[in-house]
This record gives sequence, C-alpha cells and structure tokens, in this order.
Amino acid sequence: MIEDKPMPNAASVAGNPPATAETTPQAMAETGRPVLYRPNVAAILIDTEGRMFVAERAHIRGSWQFPQGGVDPGESLEEALFREVEEEIGVPPKLIQIRERKGGYRYEFPKGRLKYGVYGGQEQVYYLCKFLGTDSDINLDTKHREFGRHRWITPEKFDLEWVPRFKRDVYRKVFQDFFQIDK
Repeated sequence: MIEDKPMPNAASVAGNPPATAETTPQAMAETGRPVLYRPNVAAILIDTEGRMFVAERAHIRGSWQFPQGGVDPGESLEEALFREVEEEIGVPPKLIQIRERKGGYRYEFPKGRLKYGVYGGQEQVYYLCKFLGTDSDINLDTKHREFGRHRWITPEKFDLEWVPRFKRDVYRKVFQDFFQIDK
C-alpha cells in the first residue's frame, strides 16, 4: 500500500511556507478581506498490516481525524510533522518513515472564525508515513491532550461523517490522492 519513495529529510527542506492569502469572492464573503491560510501538516500513519491511525478528539465525541497541526515560524514542514505527531500522540520521529507527501489542501474555518486572530483557514501538506512502532508506543495522555482514544482501520472504513463539514472536501481529496478511494 505504501510506496517506498525517498523523501528529503527535514534539514534539506527550506523553511516553512508563509501564510497564503485567498481573494476569491467566497473567501472574502464573511469579512471582505482576503483569508489567510495557516501552514499546516497532517500525518497518515500506516501500520504493518496496512491500517491507518485515526484518533477521536478528546472533547468532541465522534470526531475522528489524523494527527495534524500548524507549522511554527522557522520550522520546516517535516520538523513540524515530527513535532506534531510527538506532541499529539507521543510517537517519536524514529518510529515514523515518510513515504509520500502531497500538499495544497485548503479549508476555511466556519462562520468567519479566525485562529490566532488572523488565520481564516489552513493550507495543509499531508504525509503518508510508515509507522514502525507498536500500539504501546502511542501515548494520548500528552501535555495538551487532543485525543481521547484511537484505532487502526483500513482506509475504506473511514467515514466522512466523522469529520466536521468544513474539512470534508479536504478529506475526500486526500483519500482520492493517497488511496484512490472516492468518499
């Protein structure tokens, strides 16, 4: 399921991308200003049985997703990926092998909501990664607990109803791009 494609290591990738702005009528409808998209990374971890890791939000029952998070200033995309996975699910970088990367996935937050007072959405880069550990290497009881529980499922079993509406188009594209599955 996962192709062995060499990926650059974090040191070989230039610094994180700047926030991008969108000035389409839809993007400007809520505020009349361009929407700034925060750079973001997401990890699709695949185990040795070809199942992927999904986790349920700690405070939103029934909301399942991949580990993901923002890219800090001066941080490469891969550095952000490894940091976010370790912060959210306790898995260190040595237990993850990047196999594939695809970007340009965008979503806007609902109802004109802004993150950090400026970002109206996120622009994501997704990474398909081989998980080299075992379930005992996963620790959801982190400093800022984001997830209440996790499970391993085949990509076909993922239900778009688990994702907030404003993220569903991104998840549809991700499943098509990485697994050739129409959701």
